[in-house]
Amino acid sequence: MLTRDDVLNALQTVQDPDLHRDIVSLGFVKGLDVSDGRVSFTIELTTPACPVKQQMETAARQAVAALPGVGQVDVTMTARVTSSRTGESEYLPGVRNTIAVASGKGGVGKSTVSANLAVALSRAGARVGLLDADMYGPCIPTMMGAQGPLAHTGGGKVLPPEVHGVRIMSMGFFLPKQDAVIWRGPMLHKMVQEFLGRVDWGELDYLVIDLPPGTGDIQLSLCQTIPLTGAVIVSTPQDVALEVASKAILMFQKLKVPVLGIVENMSYHRCAHCGQREDIFGHGGARAASERAQIPFLGEVPLHTAIRVNSDAGQPVALGNGDTPGAQAFREVAERLAARVSVLNAGAGQAEPVLVVR
Repeated sequence: MLTRDDVLNALQTVQDPDLHRDIVSLGFVKGLDVSDGRVSFTIELTTPACPVKQQMETAARQAVAALPGVGQVDVTMTARVTSSRTGESEYLPGVRNTIAVASGKGGVGKSTVSANLAVALSRAGARVGLLDADMYGPCIPTMMGAQGPLAHTGGGKVLPPEVHGVRIMSMGFFLPKQDAVIWRGPMLHKMVQEFLGRVDWGELDYLVIDLPPGTGDIQLSLCQTIPLTGAVIVSTPQDVALEVASKAILMFQKLKVPVLGIVENMSYHRCAHCGQREDIFGHGGARAASERAQIPFLGEVPLHTAIRVNSDAGQPVALGNGDTPGAQAFREVAERLAARVSVLNAGAGQAEPVLVVR
């Protein structure tokens, strides 16, 4: 006679490839029911953006279906995002993970990557916020098609507008487009604290924070105000961009912030007419840098017209269903990023080595 233990023993053969443990010992199997040859259960993953979700469902279904006496197997896939928080804080009380997106220099597409990662995570089923911390050049409202005026709670906190399933806050909501922010460090520090403490972000699985380029006041203020889950470094393939990106990596390492991985943006271009691939800025430099530093390589994003056109129109290309190279690239990067966050939250991450530029 088929028992619950028979089913659990079969499911122990299914492993999470990132956490390197079986789904039973990880506590992923919920609501197991065995009745008259019908087996039903839920697999609760650590992120809805799990890159191997379909493979794990298939493996679990096949493992149970192979048991004698099983006539039907019903598997439900859900997720509950794990958190990097270890205690209470006045800042971001309902946010499980904070991910800074940084670059060593401007012009590498960091804001484009931030916006599309946020959208890709949201479309996977996560609750996502996007904080535009680039006070001098806030462009997230344009890229996301978000507009003011902003609403407030009864307690006086600002309610971030929600666009494309993502809650957004930016200095761009408070400035006319023609105005410029001309602030010294103390004012920048205060505004970072306002965005973290005076905005009602609600319950979020991931808060993506688009940082200004470089290693300045805002980066330092952010790291001193909240414990970041980790940072994503964006670079183009060319040597000069990688050399400057290494400085951003070193900054986060000195501030004890895990580097979640490197994204190579504008990695290549494929001609729309002949299909020929061109490596306009070189290719593979970010991957090579990640290997030298033993930091995960999250993926490469092509230089594609649709990414620029959609960003200008306030419709990030990640809103698509993988029907363009850009949408597919951002979805894959988001999945790898979510997996990396889950690994770190499970205590399975390794200490980040120092990057040596050769």
